[in-house]
Amino acid sequence: MSQPAPIRLRRVTSRQNTLLKEVRRAFSQGQLTADGYCAIESVRVIEEAIRSGLKFKAILFSESAEVQARRLLPQIGSHVETVVLPDKVFAGVAATETPQGVAALVKLREASLEKLLSAPRPLLVVTAGVQDPGNLGTILRSAEAFGVTGAVLGTGGASPFNPKLVRASAGSLFRLGVVQADIAAVLPQLRAHGVRLAATSSHKGTPLPAAKLGGPLALFVGNEGAGLPKELLKEMDEIVMIPHSPRVESLNAGVAASIMLYEIARQRETRGDL
Repeated sequence: MSQPAPIRLRRVTSRQNTLLKEVRRAFSQGQLTADGYCAIESVRVIEEAIRSGLKFKAILFSESAEVQARRLLPQIGSHVETVVLPDKVFAGVAATETPQGVAALVKLREASLEKLLSAPRPLLVVTAGVQDPGNLGTILRSAEAFGVTGAVLGTGGASPFNPKLVRASAGSLFRLGVVQADIAAVLPQLRAHGVRLAATSSHKGTPLPAAKLGGPLALFVGNEGAGLPKELLKEMDEIVMIPHSPRVESLNAGVAASIMLYEIARQRETRGDL
């Protein structure tokens, strides 16, 4: 990397470097590091993390990423570890096949279900077994766009730290309150706070335009193939059908959730239920 960008950059060439092993493991496993940091990459995602006020532990650049370094380094605090890697070494760390030459470790905001439920007229998204990280990232992105208080990710679905989910959320993961929890344990807490439970169905239920979706509400989104388990469907106060062509068997989980969230936001605004 040429002058003057490397002033702050420590050069690392060993693939066995402790920091590189830490980042590589976080990307490959889709989990936090041992000290609770999330691995992220790409200029856009890292700038979203900066904009969201997240704490950085380290930022890594490939040798060929001088443009990215010049763009990002002025936005990164002097306490953050900054390193530069040979391109081949960086490629072995990154999650994508065509990396942009920049990755980082950031600390996500902590959230709790109790805090989410303490908001006035809370609106939550609860996912149960959503496996595709792209779908889950889309749901989080739509959740932020339509004013959701926070998201509860049930066990058995994609990890919120999966690199594909982080990219698909376009920064919403950094700003939403996101909680991982067992759904069975969540239901009594929702009931105790007067939260109504709603879910979608492809072929039965109240047509979306007729559904009443105001007030404290939790929207449940099920597995892409199987939907919500029957025992969970029985708990719902409202099952909503999104009208669509019979030629299409069902909607993508991310699409269905986004349509529902738009309608919920519309009703809450129209009825002054924000």
